[in-house]
Amino acid sequence: MAQRGASLTKRLLAFAGRQDLKTEPVDVPELVRNMADLLQRSIGPAVQIETHFPLRLVSAFVDANQLELAILNLVVNARDAMPEVGVISIAAKERVVGPDASGALSPGRYVCLSVTDAGEGMDEATLARSVEPFFTTKGLGKGTGLGLSMVHGLAEQSGGRLVLQSRPGEGTTAEIWLPAAEVESKTAPEQRTGEATVKGRSAPGLTVLVVDDDSLVLMNTAAMLDDLGHEVIEATSGEQALRALRRSQGADLVITDQLMPGMTGTQLIAAIRSEWPHLPVILATGYADLPEGADPEIPRLSKPFMQNDLAGAIAASVEPVERHDCIVPFRPKSG
Repeated sequence: MAQRGASLTKRLLAFAGRQDLKTEPVDVPELVRNMADLLQRSIGPAVQIETHFPLRLVSAFVDANQLELAILNLVVNARDAMPEVGVISIAAKERVVGPDASGALSPGRYVCLSVTDAGEGMDEATLARSVEPFFTTKGLGKGTGLGLSMVHGLAEQSGGRLVLQSRPGEGTTAEIWLPAAEVESKTAPEQRTGEATVKGRSAPGLTVLVVDDDSLVLMNTAAMLDDLGHEVIEATSGEQALRALRRSQGADLVITDQLMPGMTGTQLIAAIRSEWPHLPVILATGYADLPEGADPEIPRLSKPFMQNDLAGAIAASVEPVERHDCIVPFRPKSG
């Protein structure tokens, strides 16, 4: 538990106010529309998503990749707050804060992005603690308590704020206020923030198996991979990952967490190498030292990581195989 707490603290420092943001004008409605499939897949078929955007909306000045993760966190939180069925509403509008307004926002134009659910809602005491690190009302093992902290950190660091409105039995609305861009982006809608600079984006899409027992980390990694153009297979344990590999037509790459119950990442890698010796693997871990006896040459990705780090690790893992023209279908070895 102490190691898990240290890992969560590292992620909190990375996402809640001490990250290097790559801010530029972002078309918020277009970004949400591009996430539609990912969001619906993350919450399941029983909960529906509605969007409400004006015909014209000024761009927000924000890091697009981090805003995607923030929206994903809010939507998953909204789903968890509702019964088995329901509707989540995502909306955006322009707001102006005048020079005489009181509050934490500086005068100027803002894009207000909101996520609303019809769930249980929160009382005043819970609402007051909602953005505290590690505070969660979810059951044991169902949440890290970092989702709203990450969103709060992104909004604050971007020059905006997170506003939560909630009452018991009346649902919750989470608003992310972001500064409006002074100059409208002339970039085509499909060229989102960082698209030209992220390594590996122009490479052919891969099928990547991601393994992590933390659902929030798993979804965030899947979102980054999806944005990079890769197809993602998700697994929450080493055993589930092996079953996915054995019943599938093959994967191009595996990215696994280290600290997982039942089977660690290094144990999973050893099992993969015994059956699929040519399958590239990456160990994502927040710790410098590997367990005794582990292969020191295992490619590693340090947690917490940004999308550029992820793309670079993928490129480094698959390029040596491509250079030697020895790509092999990933099938179990015969006895």
